[in-house]
Amino acid sequence: MPRVTRTPRNSVNDRPAWLKLLLRRQRRLLRPAAWVAGAFLVAMLLIGLLRSAVPTAGNSLESMRERIGTLTAFAGLRIEHIEFEGRQNTPEPLLNAALGVTKGEPILGFSLDAARKRIETLSWVKQATVERRLPSTIVVNIKERRPFAIWQNDNKFMLIDRDGNVVASHQDLAHFRNLPLVVGPGAPQAAAPLIDALMARPALQKYVVAAVRVGERRWNLLMTSGANVMLPEGHEVAALDRLMQLQQGHDLLDRPLVAIDMRLPDRLVLRPKPGDTVPIPQPPKKPT
Repeated sequence: MPRVTRTPRNSVNDRPAWLKLLLRRQRRLLRPAAWVAGAFLVAMLLIGLLRSAVPTAGNSLESMRERIGTLTAFAGLRIEHIEFEGRQNTPEPLLNAALGVTKGEPILGFSLDAARKRIETLSWVKQATVERRLPSTIVVNIKERRPFAIWQNDNKFMLIDRDGNVVASHQDLAHFRNLPLVVGPGAPQAAAPLIDALMARPALQKYVVAAVRVGERRWNLLMTSGANVMLPEGHEVAALDRLMQLQQGHDLLDRPLVAIDMRLPDRLVLRPKPGDTVPIPQPPKKPT
């Protein structure tokens, strides 16, 4: 029987080819080398961007921003999400239009400051911030103006905030019908102190239909009875307290009156409706 000759282990025939052996030994170094190569390519790209962004004749900041945005878009830096924070009353289509960018555009291809300024021109927006959250999200945070009263002027109704800024037209007032009504030129800028005083006196406020600015210097109150209460200039709070006392003691606001003139601190003038007579309330007698 022929004798079988076995090749000893670890012989030359069992060894892999020299190239395979080299790759096996250098496998741990391949991944770091790939990262180095990638970093080198990114560095070269950034150098190219910086060189292209150097101001030259006819090379505006906006055009440079567009070029940078276009180049970085190839690296996947495109807008995929737009988020609005703090929005309650501002129409979202108006916000999108003021932002000026849409999904799919380069996220670095527009000015954050310019977008913020456009958004802050919207009547509802008091303050705004715009930020990028790389790689693909734009976040717009807005602080809205708070509705304070409805202003009627020249047969038009507008929503105003506490500072007198118009925040919405008559087409958007359906949800704000319970707010106080002020009327006339100059009313928005002067309304806050009077409305605050009326809100602090709810027993009197329920009789008030509207506050009418007269000559841009004083107020008349139109009451539910149809009477006009003429308030003194600069002394509205004292007159309101006096009016409350007259209502509590004499039901003055329930009487058929056309006008209640309180412009003089020591005199009360009542004008009854035609055909009616109204006794003038007398101040309480002082104890003797």
